[in-house]
Amino acid sequence: MRRPLVQAILLSGLLCASGLASTERLDEAQFVNSCAPVRVTLPEIAPLDRDGQHSHVPIGRLADSEVFYFVSGMVIDADGAPNAYHPDDTGLDEVANAGAPGRWNGIVTDRAGIPLVQQESDPFPGYYISCTSLADETKTFTDPTGYVDASHIPYVALPQDVAEPRGTRLGDFALVINLRNGKSSFAIYADIGTLGEGSIALAEALGIWSNARHGGVSEGILYVFFPGSGNLRPRTIDEIQTEGETLLSRLGGIRKLVSCAEPDDASEFRLDRSLVKKADLLTKLNDSSLR
Repeated sequence: MRRPLVQAILLSGLLCASGLASTERLDEAQFVNSCAPVRVTLPEIAPLDRDGQHSHVPIGRLADSEVFYFVSGMVIDADGAPNAYHPDDTGLDEVANAGAPGRWNGIVTDRAGIPLVQQESDPFPGYYISCTSLADETKTFTDPTGYVDASHIPYVALPQDVAEPRGTRLGDFALVINLRNGKSSFAIYADIGTLGEGSIALAEALGIWSNARHGGVSEGILYVFFPGSGNLRPRTIDEIQTEGETLLSRLGGIRKLVSCAEPDDASEFRLDRSLVKKADLLTKLNDSSLR
């Protein structure tokens, strides 16, 4: 994951046995979920663009609603995929994008800060255990399946100080639209990260190059968040779709969102006005799916 924020929580405990199977129940204090939420203070909402420069992203809110939105690019997030990171750097993403010794933010480590490697009973033995901020609390920290798999689940990331003031919690739902081709997908807020960051599965659904090492897009992606809509737990694809459709129908469909997302100074968002026509079709399709 490409994120300028260092997220880590310090837990007391002892080094785990190297041959431990992921199904064993352990004291959670033995491990560090470096993806867990921490309070981060940013001077402004200014994510890094693809050239490494900071660019301001305005955030809007729908009238008479807690729903908020912004238009940005998309950096591809591989966190949570069991084959995201490998000690030999042969995983879906570069190990450097999961941090570095002493400041890992996408890999589970022991108390000494050593990344944990999957065992024979895990999905990808030999790969690091990659984590997301949202996790299944019924599973141990060492279970790779306890995190939201970026390669299968459409999810988004947000900086915590963008999410918290707007009442957005991990597990809440979002709608993401590619303004260039009209493709859309519901998603779940599953990771603390930068503004404009989505999982591999989300990128694929939007027609974006989903390669975590080289993919992504620099602009033209509309993110719409529904604060307080989740239950703080990971969800299946079907649940994300069903919950998302219900939330969208209450707002009047995609066309309203696209119309509301265009400010007086449309150049800020670089909206493709032809999307409104596409949105009409998307709304009809969405309405029919709700019947």
